[in-house]
Amino acid sequence: MTADVVPLPRKEPTIEPMLSLTASGMNSVNAVILDRMQSEIPLIPRLAGHLISGGGKRLRPMLTLAGAELVGYNGTRHHKLAAAVEFIHTATLLHDDVVDGSELRRGKAAANIIFGNPATVLVGDFLFSRAFELMTEDGSLRVLKILSHASAVIAEGEVAQLTSQRQIETSEERYLHIIGAKTAALFAAASQISAVVAECSEEEERALEDYGRNLGVAFQLVDDAIDYDSDAAEMGKDQGDDFREGKMTLPVILAHARGDADERKFWKDAILGHRSSDEDLAHAVSLIEKHNALADTREKARHFAQRAIDAISIFPDSKARAAMAEAAQFAVARGY
Repeated sequence: MTADVVPLPRKEPTIEPMLSLTASGMNSVNAVILDRMQSEIPLIPRLAGHLISGGGKRLRPMLTLAGAELVGYNGTRHHKLAAAVEFIHTATLLHDDVVDGSELRRGKAAANIIFGNPATVLVGDFLFSRAFELMTEDGSLRVLKILSHASAVIAEGEVAQLTSQRQIETSEERYLHIIGAKTAALFAAASQISAVVAECSEEEERALEDYGRNLGVAFQLVDDAIDYDSDAAEMGKDQGDDFREGKMTLPVILAHARGDADERKFWKDAILGHRSSDEDLAHAVSLIEKHNALADTREKARHFAQRAIDAISIFPDSKARAAMAEAAQFAVARGY
């Protein structure tokens, strides 16, 4: 099978083709999510529903559905598996907000602020358990291996990020390794399992995994850029959260590497938590802009987005492939 490189579209990309492609399947996925988040303990569906119904794009389960469309799968197994993917993602968000002490999630109060840290962690555990129930119901050891491995890698990535927090010497290579684990691993698994249920070839399975992994890296790169160039209303979180938490994201790594001695001292003090005022954040943004760190972060994201698009070029041209290609470009162009 020969590959033809698909160029990024020149028009302003949107997520709409992906939403349209997966709309019917997402109705089924949402029904599974609603059913499996229920519990006799009222706090569980209340807290889970606070986040699950909070306006997220549900891009990860959409990748499972889009991949199934791409490979011509006509069954329904992927609906429960896409719900499992969303439960894994939601559980990690709940745990992340506790670890980070976040106050906002998707533009409203984070669950840990409303319900407290203990309840938030435990409901995250509940959703992880529900995810594994759905995997075992599917009955495929291959699917179980892919998603369980992704869950472990995500946890490793979160721990790696935690240990890199406030470490000014964090390299670009280490940063990319961290986001490859904490974000891209689930994107990759979500895409790959659609090829597994469709009993595709190893080449096709690998292509979908590569698509998801590269898309995930691009997505996280842009998320990290947005923290320094969008307001909280658009982002759905407090601007400068990463800055105040001492996270070494690529815009900071680039600005620090390119700065003079005074600028490097500022970054060291800021990442250690000694410079965290609004004025300090404004200065950080000015340094990032001075050294083109945001533009270069987005350019790197475009590189990974193109790799994602190239990965699925082995498949025949179709509505699904076009939607997935545009979703990759949207991941880079978005401002939220």
